[in-house]
Amino acid sequence: MTALVLLGCSAATGAVTAGLMATGALAVAVLTRAQGAASRRNAAIAILGCAAAVAGSVAFRVHAVGTGPVAELAGRNASATAEVVVTDDPRETNRGGGPFPRESFVVPARVESVGTGAGRVALRAPVVLFVSGAGWRSLLPSQRVEVSGRFGRADPGELLAAVVLVRGAPRVLSGPSWEQRAAGTLRSGLREAADVLPPAQRGLLPGLVVGDVSRMDEQVKADFKAAGLSHLLAVSGANLAVVAGAAVALARVAGLPLAARAVLAMAAMVAFAVVARPSPSVLRALLMGGVAALALGTGRSRDGVAALSATVLGLVFFVPDLARSYGFALSVSATAGILVLAPGWRDRLSARMPRWFAEATAVAAAAQVAVTPVLVLMSGQLAPVAIPANLLAGPAVAPATLLGFAVALVAPLHMGLAQLLVRPAGLATGWIIEVAEHTAALPLGVIPWPGGVTGLLLLAGAVPLAVLVLRHRRPRLIALAALTGLVLAVTVAAPIVARWPPRGWLLVACDVGQGDALLVAAGPGRAVVVDAGPDPVPVDRCLRSMGVGEVPLVVLTHPHLDHVGGLDGVFRGRAVGAVMVTPHGAGEREGVRLSADLARRHVVEWAARPGASWRFGPSELTVIGPVAEASPPGAGEGAAVNNASVVMHVRWAAGAALLSGDIETEAQAELLRRGLPSAEILKVPHHGSGRYDPAFLAASGARAALISVGADNGYGHPAPSTLAALHRLGMRAYRTDLSGDLAVVVREGALAVVARGRAAPLAGGSWRPARMGGAGAVESRSWPGGAGQASVLAWRFRPGGAGRVLVPAGRCGPDPGSARGARVSSRSWPGGGTRCPRRRRRPTGCSARNGT
Repeated sequence: MTALVLLGCSAATGAVTAGLMATGALAVAVLTRAQGAASRRNAAIAILGCAAAVAGSVAFRVHAVGTGPVAELAGRNASATAEVVVTDDPRETNRGGGPFPRESFVVPARVESVGTGAGRVALRAPVVLFVSGAGWRSLLPSQRVEVSGRFGRADPGELLAAVVLVRGAPRVLSGPSWEQRAAGTLRSGLREAADVLPPAQRGLLPGLVVGDVSRMDEQVKADFKAAGLSHLLAVSGANLAVVAGAAVALARVAGLPLAARAVLAMAAMVAFAVVARPSPSVLRALLMGGVAALALGTGRSRDGVAALSATVLGLVFFVPDLARSYGFALSVSATAGILVLAPGWRDRLSARMPRWFAEATAVAAAAQVAVTPVLVLMSGQLAPVAIPANLLAGPAVAPATLLGFAVALVAPLHMGLAQLLVRPAGLATGWIIEVAEHTAALPLGVIPWPGGVTGLLLLAGAVPLAVLVLRHRRPRLIALAALTGLVLAVTVAAPIVARWPPRGWLLVACDVGQGDALLVAAGPGRAVVVDAGPDPVPVDRCLRSMGVGEVPLVVLTHPHLDHVGGLDGVFRGRAVGAVMVTPHGAGEREGVRLSADLARRHVVEWAARPGASWRFGPSELTVIGPVAEASPPGAGEGAAVNNASVVMHVRWAAGAALLSGDIETEAQAELLRRGLPSAEILKVPHHGSGRYDPAFLAASGARAALISVGADNGYGHPAPSTLAALHRLGMRAYRTDLSGDLAVVVREGALAVVARGRAAPLAGGSWRPARMGGAGAVESRSWPGGAGQASVLAWRFRPGGAGRVLVPAGRCGPDPGSARGARVSSRSWPGGGTRCPRRRRRPTGCSARNGT
């Protein structure tokens, strides 16, 4: 606590605190001499002395990073050239939802020399480098590189002299040390050997063994987080215990004495820590393991709580910024829970179940209970599903770790043998993945809870009440009955009362953040996917929620990241027939990258051609763009690629939709010149960008506009001018950032829009009731479009009606021929669909109903 508070203060404050604590300890030692209070006196001296030592350490380090040439450069936001030593692996940052893929990394480093006005100065100052470019990915800890960039101040409380925004690629001055080179060889050998496993397993195994999650499937990460299994990806005491235990077992078989066993166990743990990198949890486990090895070698008894206390004190003294690390707090809390709570719980449970199962249950429950306060502070949620998930996954962790470490050792010597060893390790990781996937999907697996200090205070009040209830038989039975009723209500009644997906859906705009991902109904359990969004997790979630297990066709309108970045989520556990791309992307860098990705997946790639048409289930899809031989250049970065977007016209018996990709004014004008088919639903181009042609919006004839956009995006989407134009044309705008997933359904023979709703409430504005369409409840409020702009409508759906709210879109009379789709002549087409002749444009003389 002392370090946590003082890290945000000045060095002088830390020094004064250290002095006061030391004075207090001395005063207690001198003034308190009563024999009866010796234990309390010694405890007070120890606490004050430790606090004084930690405060002094923090003050020294705050002063060190706050002074010197690097701190001066940061204070002036100046640019300079420096020689730095990489201190940890480069960590790739999230790509975000922008149009272009960015290889950006955060690199912890130490400045060894820096150029100033007075010449080059030698020093040692910790910094963090923000870099971009593939050249940074392969760097290893201990490598010395030269960088140029702008220095800036670090956040308060961070023990960093500066953060550096680096320009260009690194100039490597020296290679890694021999131990880091060996560790890098072992890590890369494990990754190469794991290539024979399925994608999810090959990404998880290095994460379990050495904490390398660079290739881990994003959906598996999300499942691990929801199931409370993320700690398995942070190498900690469990991994070191497995490695040290194996070393001790080998030493025992060899007949070595206790001292030699202890030395061998410590050497194995140190070697493992080098390979796995010294993260906070590894450091904590390594020091505790060292204490245990010392006890083993000397034949003394081991006190786990004392070892943990000494470890935490030593680490915080030498590395004070660990006090601000959630990973360190989780590791210490889980270990403390296992040491303090688990033994008593195990003994009590042993009377009702086998001892081995009682111990496993007690360990999982104690660890989860101990980390719950930290999780509440971090993320504001409770995860009761974590206990059964850890019980089920636990037996597979040790085999996966041991076999994976053996693979890492064997791979540099004989890759064929390593690939044989990795297959049983893959079976173990496969079981863990299945556990995570199924437990993450359980109802009430994760319970929302207020975060921060408020949530912590509520938890502190709820825990004594829960203990009081569980101690007595009658209240315990009542609580169990209430919990059973709640689970039944969630699992049985909820799908009936608030059903998602809506029955008879035709089109879904998935809420994937700043990007596009649309699903077009193609029959039971099937959908055509138009774009995949920026991230695999949201699009996979959307496909799961709609019950889609087969994708006969994927349409990638253009190869920008916010449309193709989530492609892994589409392929996850689903059969994909073919992928259609823009014909103008082959020469672009993004298009080449996309084609290489599709070739790796062994999937058929088609180039879109205007007039090509397919029928899948209730939907007829026709390509109407791009129409030019080369896409119009446009204005701004990426405009040419946007204008090359595939534009689709989708027809159903009850109406039609126009899916316009990211086309901008130039491509919109070209489509208008060649003739634009009308539709009741318009997917607004380019997330509602201000680069639109008003004539294009008007010619679509739509009465409902779907805008796929991310909340608080940095592009200003949707533009107020676009929203105002839609309002003037009588189109009602539906936005994924406000209403979540949006579904187009048929109600009373016409198209309607159903919003799933978002968990976060909208702030501000005035509420008024609106007409209800069908089952559910809907509320609307005025949302100012800005000075001089027309107001637009933002919609929020009450929780009781989420997923069942119907807001009619344009109600146009159905095309007489469209209801008899079965009579349209067609012929077979690859991918499971049919190719249909283009029909005549449907009449545009439709009127909106009830102001929609």
